[in-house]
Amino acid sequence: MASFATHFFLLTITLLFVSCLSLPIGDLKLRTVLPIRKDPITSLFYTSVGVGTPRHNFDLVIDLGGPILWYDCNNHYNSSTYRPVSCDSKSCSNTGAGCTSCDGPLKPGCTNNTCGANILNPLANVIFSGDTGEDVLFISSSIVSVLSGCASSDAFNDDPPLLKGLPQTSKGILGLARTQLALPTQLSSSELPHKFALCLPSSNKNGLGNLFLGGAPDSLPHQPALLTTPLIINPFSTAPIFSEGDASYEYFIVVKSIKIGGEVLDFKSSLLSIDSKGNGGTKIITMNPFTVLHSSIHKPLVRDFVKKAADRKIKKVEAVAPFGACFDLSTIGKTITGLDVPTIDLVLQGDVEWTIYGGNSMVLVNEKVACLGFVDGGKTARTAVVIGGHQLEDNLVEFDLGSSKLGFSSSLLLQNATCSPSKASSFPF
Repeated sequence: MASFATHFFLLTITLLFVSCLSLPIGDLKLRTVLPIRKDPITSLFYTSVGVGTPRHNFDLVIDLGGPILWYDCNNHYNSSTYRPVSCDSKSCSNTGAGCTSCDGPLKPGCTNNTCGANILNPLANVIFSGDTGEDVLFISSSIVSVLSGCASSDAFNDDPPLLKGLPQTSKGILGLARTQLALPTQLSSSELPHKFALCLPSSNKNGLGNLFLGGAPDSLPHQPALLTTPLIINPFSTAPIFSEGDASYEYFIVVKSIKIGGEVLDFKSSLLSIDSKGNGGTKIITMNPFTVLHSSIHKPLVRDFVKKAADRKIKKVEAVAPFGACFDLSTIGKTITGLDVPTIDLVLQGDVEWTIYGGNSMVLVNEKVACLGFVDGGKTARTAVVIGGHQLEDNLVEFDLGSSKLGFSSSLLLQNATCSPSKASSFPF
């Protein structure tokens, strides 16, 4: 599988002919907005886009670490505007991704002499074979041409299936990673800056968050000024499948220390640095519902959090997997930022702090129990801190790829705002 990843990385480099595709991005606004929904079963976040002619509406899971936009072009899908990328073209001749061909009726996902695409579903932990093609994409009120991966679920009869682990309605993944084929990179131009922002909803009951292509809003009611910290590159890939020597295209930041209730957590601080083999450090992803910590960080975090909670007369109860500490909900007060529990602060490079309040640190597992929403990743965890989706909810987070900076708001609930507009006090997104 490692060779497939190498081929994919080469593909992203050699397919720089995107700029020669006469991409009709002139009609894109300075900022383009896509709605985000939260699936109640998987806790994954997805958006809806239209693809092809006639237009096919797809729910695509949002993956911060996804290197490409790909969708299921099964037997129910066809498009007259789909154009496969020829493997005989100069752009594909040195990719090593191979060529695909098809014995059936020609259609997207079934063409001859086509440059292959490596389709990554991290929940299946497998790279699937597909085609690379160009087609129209409907986003907001704009129509653009983009390169994407096309794979037919009908062609994969073995386990795991192409769409394993994704929400039932989802038909692919919208990748937002730092690659040439990620949607923000393909759409970036003088009209649309090379950055994007996420406002993930905490509610799965009609709550809509937003994906802002082109960056965060500039001036909305109650909007806080974003704090910033550098985005860094891990020279070693930490993707589910990778080749030795590949740099990571995921988003890493530098966490210098962690505080519980204002006091610095005691653990081996070298875990927060990326070592000579790419181990350690902190990355942000959306395919994990909760933040995953190296055991050497998770254990003291749970210990200190439980102690601070006890000081507030919060009663500890039996833990509910996969969480390490759970509490009697009736003994926890409520504030504007959620349950009234000790804060967790990530002290970041640039002397800024990302504060995690009860709305993002606690998970309601039933009507009587709330658990600390951090998971033990074990002693061999490759990355020390993997910030997951629950900790990003109701936060405005901007990924500025042009200046390699992460902007973040901490909880919007402090501003009487939210990423779930079904609530009374929400951003007018």
